[in-house]
Amino acid sequence: MRPLCWFPLYLLCTLGATNALADDFDAPDWRRYEHASIDRTLTPAGLTARTGTAWQVTQLGRRYRSAVATSRNFPGPAYSRAETSRIIARAHELIGTPYRWGGQSEEDGFDCSGLLVYLYRSIANRKLPRTTHSMIAQRHNAVSRDALQPGDAVFFNHNGEGSTSHVGLYIGDDRFIHAPSTGKSIRIDSLDNSYWKRSYTTARRFSG
Repeated sequence: MRPLCWFPLYLLCTLGATNALADDFDAPDWRRYEHASIDRTLTPAGLTARTGTAWQVTQLGRRYRSAVATSRNFPGPAYSRAETSRIIARAHELIGTPYRWGGQSEEDGFDCSGLLVYLYRSIANRKLPRTTHSMIAQRHNAVSRDALQPGDAVFFNHNGEGSTSHVGLYIGDDRFIHAPSTGKSIRIDSLDNSYWKRSYTTARRFSG
């Protein structure tokens, strides 16, 4: 047996797992689950249990593939309609709260993404990416315009610069609740309104 020949493999796996976790601040829950599962299989104990054998390499590979497959089958907690209804009900309670850039609390006010972050954290205990840009980056959560459901995040080009810069909470019947801009308050608007219809860009589903 030649234990030392496995040290480079262990070092490579350890560094790889560390780097994969380093950029996970805005990763969706299934990505964090995947990394956690893989990290458990790449522990030093796991690598030294049968060091130097073909069996160990085969088992490690199987466990890695199993962890990835399992994590992708369970992308995160699915929320009931009742929970989505509570998110929307809470959003209604916040109508009239002043807009504040960077805000994400009832006491300080909300900006557009801060409102959604607050709603999902306080009602569903789920962490959403903090900014509009990072929310849109969750492409596996994309929803088409004709498939919108209450609780979805709807995005707009709100600054006239040609890029998506605003987000609201879809509540059904082509309406959404949002924190518009400085000097205004949380309110309900319609996707049928000519401005919002023209500004609409995309949607994401974080509720299931």
